[in-house]
Amino acid sequence: MNHIVLVHPAIPQNTGNIMRTCVATHSKLHIIKPMGFSLDDKHMKRAGLDYIKDLQMEIYENWEDFISKNQGDFHFFTRYSKLCYTDQSYVSNNDQYLLFGHEHDGIPHDILKDHLDECVRIPMDGNARSLNLSNCVAIGIYEALRQQDYPKLSKVEVQKGEDFIYQE
Repeated sequence: MNHIVLVHPAIPQNTGNIMRTCVATHSKLHIIKPMGFSLDDKHMKRAGLDYIKDLQMEIYENWEDFISKNQGDFHFFTRYSKLCYTDQSYVSNNDQYLLFGHEHDGIPHDILKDHLDECVRIPMDGNARSLNLSNCVAIGIYEALRQQDYPKLSKVEVQKGEDFIYQE
């Protein structure tokens, strides 16, 4: 199973968008406190729309709480890594945990330093400070899913029918 882990998220709209991505990709969302908002925030709920009811989510008091309850392959997305996220394998018999940090500061350094071999980077222009968090999550999870051949995901349109575009 794939897991998205947000370490100290701060912006409710990002978390709401990430919730939608998790539901669409059958990924479980893990949120590690502290958070910069309440889960009842109207902006987060609006971004998550009606997908939230189908979301698998767990909240943790801190990093130690999270790490004590979860095992698998960890992939820390950080601008400080020298390894491109596409050069990492997301295919194994273990659960895959994609970790993303606070919108302003990223994943805390004291966590990263213990996991340097598991850090990956999304390439971008050297003058760009960062990408939007919800975009990074989407980039990361879809690379993992691509490598896994999109398990349990439809490759055709099912709501309007796979031949909808061909109809007159």
